[in-house]
Amino acid sequence: MSTTPSKLDAEALYQALAQQIKAGLQGAENVALVGIHSGGAWLAERLADELKLVERLGFIDVSFYRDDFSEKGLRSDVKPSQIPFDVEGATIVLIDDVLYTGRTTRAAINELFDYGRPARILLAALVDRGGRELPIAADFLAQTVTLSKQENLQLQRADDGRFSLTVVHA
Repeated sequence: MSTTPSKLDAEALYQALAQQIKAGLQGAENVALVGIHSGGAWLAERLADELKLVERLGFIDVSFYRDDFSEKGLRSDVKPSQIPFDVEGATIVLIDDVLYTGRTTRAAINELFDYGRPARILLAALVDRGGRELPIAADFLAQTVTLSKQENLQLQRADDGRFSLTVVHA
């Protein structure tokens, strides 16, 4: 179901996503969460607390793995990737805030394989805004929205940890 961006309640979407992930991981072994900086990392931190997976939480910044790195250059807020667990044979839930072209997901998967070969990678996204350029789909998804190419959806995290979503016009 698609909705208009102005009607998005990021907290409700987070709860829906968390429930899907909990249900989808029933019986899964060797589970780890990896959040893509920055919004996906925030979501992953909160999920790790809820799922009692704090010891199996990692973060990826895909800046050096993007196929458009030479065009866009390096962002000023690059953070180091941190994968403090063995990726080999793990069931990894890769978490991003907004799924768009699929290029960020591809870059994150490439980086994960530099750490080892997971048994399985599942993709979780808070929002899918369409516009895919690669054959990538989320296993867990809270909402689909329609945005123009001139609009971006940004996840914010308040000091109290609550999430909100804002449409930014490019």
